[in-house]
Amino acid sequence: MDFFVPSSSSSGGKGNEQANLKWWQLSLIGVGCTIGTGFFLGSAIGIKITGPSIVFSFILAALGTYIVYNLLAKMTAEDPQEGSFCYYAGKAYGKWAGFSCGWNYWGSNILIMGSQLTALSILSQFWFPNIPLWVFAAIYAILSILVVITGSKGFDKAENLFAVIKTAAIIMFIIIAAAALFGWIQGDVNHPGIPDSRKELFPEGLKGFWASLIYAFYAYGGIEVIGLLATSLKKKEDAPKAGLIMLIVLVIIYVISLGLAVTMASHGMFTDKESPFVTALKEYDITFFPHVFNGAIIIAGFSTMTASLFGVTTLLVTLANSGDAPSVFSKKIKKWKQLPLPSLLLATVGLLASIVTALLLPGKIYEYITTAAGILILFNWAFIIFSAFKILDIKVWGKLLGSFGVLLILVAISGTIMEETIRLGLVFSVVFVIIIGIVTVIMQKKVWSKSTG
Repeated sequence: MDFFVPSSSSSGGKGNEQANLKWWQLSLIGVGCTIGTGFFLGSAIGIKITGPSIVFSFILAALGTYIVYNLLAKMTAEDPQEGSFCYYAGKAYGKWAGFSCGWNYWGSNILIMGSQLTALSILSQFWFPNIPLWVFAAIYAILSILVVITGSKGFDKAENLFAVIKTAAIIMFIIIAAAALFGWIQGDVNHPGIPDSRKELFPEGLKGFWASLIYAFYAYGGIEVIGLLATSLKKKEDAPKAGLIMLIVLVIIYVISLGLAVTMASHGMFTDKESPFVTALKEYDITFFPHVFNGAIIIAGFSTMTASLFGVTTLLVTLANSGDAPSVFSKKIKKWKQLPLPSLLLATVGLLASIVTALLLPGKIYEYITTAAGILILFNWAFIIFSAFKILDIKVWGKLLGSFGVLLILVAISGTIMEETIRLGLVFSVVFVIIIGIVTVIMQKKVWSKSTG
């Protein structure tokens, strides 16, 4: 997934005056922004947990994702605001909601950076297995910080190029996998094939399927970001259509590629140490594919992580300007292209925490961080649905659909309890939410009540 900067609830921004984006352009941007290491590597954990039924996990997650996006797009069409979903949370429930939403989003993206950083390190060990995970994490973190400090003007163009690389990598896998299945590529492989029994489809039972949902949702993470970009549409009413087309394209790409992967390799072969698409073609005589595919994922993942660092740094400045963070984080260094140094330093602390965790927990860090990040994202998605319930005039069918979206979110979050290997990620996210809750209560009693009294 990629990242875009939301403003705080109190920004009260107005709609984008230079709205010139067509709906199909928003759909394409969404596809490029959403595909990331959560799909390229995180899906391997989902397959390991549930087996071939991961395909159904991704279809269910797509439905939940569309429900969230559709409601956000409708709020955007009715009241275009650069303040994003945090603005709508504040509008619906007051300053506490916008404050907690903003900080939850900041925290989730700090974890997402850590997840991506770890994914890049794991993928790099494909070539250098003896180099510790934390060394790669430190190298990628430093490179990412350097990009932010230099403020590269060509970064936007590079992001577009990286989006093409990500999509091209998946299409390349689909073409090669299809050729392998047709026997056009040499390889002494016995494919498990399409599952023809419940045991083959759900080798880990309902519990495994339940636990895998969080990774399917994580692969769609970023949909709320495209809701923010809907303010740039020429016709705001086209936002739901843009989201629907984007999700249809994503579901087709995800389901076909994952379906091919799980029919080409047995359930026990998949591991969180490499992409499931590399695993699927491992037994074939295609020496170039693992290297090219791995390199493409690393390039794309680095772009996403760096964009996240840009975004999370700017977000803290926005929170500080609106009074939702200490004013020191709004300070910028003019000589360094308006660099928000205090905000960048705090984001860097988050990266350092990921490096230290990689050093202490090299075996399970990716599962833990990815799970925690996915849960925090879903908390914000729930905020979007509940905000829409209060702001929009929703008919009975719309409320039922929104309630089903909340149910899917609860099922995905609670599924992490079922799997011991990812349960600690739930603990991380709950602790973070409790901390935000405590700070919110303190702010309500000590600051906001005085300002309104």
